[in-house]
Amino acid sequence: MCQDPIECDFDYNGIMSSLLAIDLGLRTGFAVYGDDGRLRRYGSHNFGSAARLRRGVTGVLTEPTDLEWVYIEGGGPLADIWMQEAGRRGIAVRVVSAETWRRALLYEREQRNGDQAKRVADTLARRVIAWSGAPRPTALRHDTAEAIMLGLWGVVDVGWLERLPDALRR
Repeated sequence: MCQDPIECDFDYNGIMSSLLAIDLGLRTGFAVYGDDGRLRRYGSHNFGSAARLRRGVTGVLTEPTDLEWVYIEGGGPLADIWMQEAGRRGIAVRVVSAETWRRALLYEREQRNGDQAKRVADTLARRVIAWSGAPRPTALRHDTAEAIMLGLWGVVDVGWLERLPDALRR
């Protein structure tokens, strides 16, 4: 992980890495982070069915050509689809519950129920977007906001950020 902002602009190995965070569902929120810990892009896609999800996962995992990690919030048969394709490509996968990243990033009083946690995630995700210099959303779905927050937790978890940046601490 690069500490000097001038050196960070130059990649000595010619290789950058990325992390994809997925808020699992037929409507899937996603967030892609670079190994500098900043959000590169984010969004939501409605696959509509497990069959369409199975066909669509390949494209999602192909687009960031430097994909090293996939973090998935949720489990079950839909997670299995992502895990199988990522495994086939040699991409590391970590499946976590919402409670895991929420415990690390939200105050206890902000996670007393799911709706409250989703509202707080929306607010914090907008701060991550601004800090990262990513395009501001016209609308931000809760699945996308949660993917952004999962991804932020993920880049700390893999060590790309030692801790939350000062601009994101509360």
